[in-house]
Amino acid sequence: MNIALIIAGGRGMRMGQEIPKQFLTVNDKPVIAYTLEAFEKHPDIDVIAVVCVEGWESILAAYARQYHISKLKHIIPGGQNGQGSIRNGVFELEKHYGKDDIVLVHDAIRPMVSQDIISGCIATTVAHGSAIVVVPCQEAMLETDDGVSTNSSYPRDRLKRTQTPQGFPIGVLADAHREALDKGITNSVASCTLMVELGKTIHFCAGSEKNIKLTTPDDLEIFKALLTIRGL
Repeated sequence: MNIALIIAGGRGMRMGQEIPKQFLTVNDKPVIAYTLEAFEKHPDIDVIAVVCVEGWESILAAYARQYHISKLKHIIPGGQNGQGSIRNGVFELEKHYGKDDIVLVHDAIRPMVSQDIISGCIATTVAHGSAIVVVPCQEAMLETDDGVSTNSSYPRDRLKRTQTPQGFPIGVLADAHREALDKGITNSVASCTLMVELGKTIHFCAGSEKNIKLTTPDDLEIFKALLTIRGL
């Protein structure tokens, strides 16, 4: 069983909009609908669950009906931060599925995730017990203490830029969240950073520069351009 856990629990203040960014409309379709459709059409995804920002649950359900997202089985309340939202989702899935079933944790605001990325994430999780979608770091990386100047750099070949989805067996990820609570780790920014903070080894799979995260208004413009290229 492969389950997509879509994290849509944030409000995204950096976008400068009253509407949570996952519900913004682009080309007459909400962002989250693009994301849901990517997992809906993947043949190896069996179930979709969404961790939803408070007050938008009924709108999400309506969009699922409108865009024929038949695999959506769970709408789960968001947490106080990203880690809390993922924890809420994983703990809920743990009630319904086996510990060896795979969960792919994915940002709702990465609507351009490809079928190949989803397939690669599933395959790597099956083979290695974890899968973090990454892309190489192409830019020169500089270190700074004051934020305005530097006299040192960091080798970019030692760095990866992480994306989502990030895959684990449900039992592994649920246990990691319990361990994090026991150790007082409450604000890790992603599943991969949580695992690293707990001293776990995680494995990479290939992402794409097109698998963008919609964080700022500039990202929306890039998303619109990518949709135009696809003819959508």
